[in-house]
Amino acid sequence: MKKALVLIVVTLLCAGGAVMADTASEIRQLIIEENEQLRKTLKGQTDNYSEEGALEFWSSGGLMHEVTSAARPDEYEMFTIRPKHIEVITLVEGKAAVAMYYSEGAMKPKSSPSVSHYMTRATQVFVKENGKWKTRAAHWSPIQGGGGTSQTALD
Repeated sequence: MKKALVLIVVTLLCAGGAVMADTASEIRQLIIEENEQLRKTLKGQTDNYSEEGALEFWSSGGLMHEVTSAARPDEYEMFTIRPKHIEVITLVEGKAAVAMYYSEGAMKPKSSPSVSHYMTRATQVFVKENGKWKTRAAHWSPIQGGGGTSQTALD
């Protein structure tokens, strides 16, 4: 009886640990996949923002931007940026998380100057809506020696 009880407790603890890792793994994979898709298609996602939109500080500096879920996706002539050292803090398992990582590479947004050495720190807040992770807030800040975007507005 004691062995059975210990086995059940250990199984539940291990299962709980696996569940705790799911949100972090899902967010890490999402960031990697979105960047891979962007490098391949040169177009941003159209459904990766919360239905409520997001508040963002961009790496170009300036004021806070409110990005709606219907914002047009960015398009690029060239995009080689890759995320690095992704760390995820799960706030509410399966519901909310914060990712912090570095983004490095180069890009040439359509109708904007190119950035040959894009290097930023990124913080993104994700919420799960209708079974999918969506961005709810983000802060991008350039690392010394690197540059942020040249974009300063959605229009």
